[in-house]
Order: sequence, then C-alpha cells, then structure tokens
Amino acid sequence: MSIVLRAIHCRQRTMTIRIAMPDDASSITEIYTPIVESSAISFELTPPDVEGMRERIATTLTHFPWLVSEDDSGRIDGYAYASPHRTRAAYRWAVDVTAYVRGDARRSGIGTRLHVALCEELVALGYFQAFAGIALPNPASVALHESVGFEYLGTYREVGYKLGAWHDVGWWQKALQASAIPQGPRRFRAD
Repeated sequence: MSIVLRAIHCRQRTMTIRIAMPDDASSITEIYTPIVESSAISFELTPPDVEGMRERIATTLTHFPWLVSEDDSGRIDGYAYASPHRTRAAYRWAVDVTAYVRGDARRSGIGTRLHVALCEELVALGYFQAFAGIALPNPASVALHESVGFEYLGTYREVGYKLGAWHDVGWWQKALQASAIPQGPRRFRAD
C-alpha cells in the first residue's frame, strides 16, 4: 500500500502526491517513452520497458524517494525522484533530482508540487543540496526549477549527442537546508 503524502485541491480538481510503487511502472513508462523517443530532454536513446522501469523504481526506493502525482481519476500525471549526486562518500548529502509530467498535463502546477514535496522529503532524510541537470534549450524546465528555488550554476557545452545534434546541459542547485555538521542521511523507507 502506498503512502499518500498530500492531497491538493486546485481549480475543481484534486491532485494526490504519493510514494511510487513498482506497479506504477506502466504509467511512468507511458510518460517517459515519448520524451526519450522524440526529444533531447532525456539523454537515453532507448526507453526502458515496463519491467526495466519497475526495477528502477524498486531500486530507487531502497534509498531515495520516488513520488507520483495522480489526478482525481487516479491516473498518474507526473513523477519525481532523487538519486545520488556522485558516488564518493563526501557527496552523500547531495542528490540529483528529476521530474517528468505527462504531455497533456504540463503547465498545470504538477511539476512544482512534485518538486516541493520531493524536497521536503529530502530535508527530512538529512540531505543538504539538490542538483538538476537540464538539457538545453528547455525554457519550461528552467522556469520550473527556478520557481522552486534552484539557482543556475553553469553549463556543460555539447556534452550529449542525440537526434542528430549536440546538446548542452545546464546545472541548477538548490540548498535544501542550512549547512551544518551533518549526520549521515537516512535511507528512504517506502513502507
């Protein structure tokens, strides 16, 4: 059973943000596949199948939050998750964050609400910094991240080749909480 983090009422509809479950893999794959196949927003060249996505969700949930947004009919319209920023031990208080919204649900506040909920979970787990890499140009993603407190850091120039062109990736950072002498971040527990 999934844990509902919050139900948000806005403009005659309800959005529920909850912890993802491996059984959400089909809906998440439906959101992600067209992004991989027809854009440079993701640098993957082949979208994962449902089983591959199921494994990603289950693996992520052993350490980090993966959240989904459901509309009032129970359809998943977006998702966000965290992953390690780097593997060296001194980086363990920093995460990378990712969010995607179903094509027909964009510009409705879903990405913002997912990012806010994800960052709240990360603070509760003891993380201090979140990073977002955005394939450029992507003004909608840049605007979303900046609206929730991410600040531009710099750009990796021509770092990914996809769809017949080289693409830059911009990096944004958000301080999740004030710097302090940290204790080890806690693992996320979906149960």
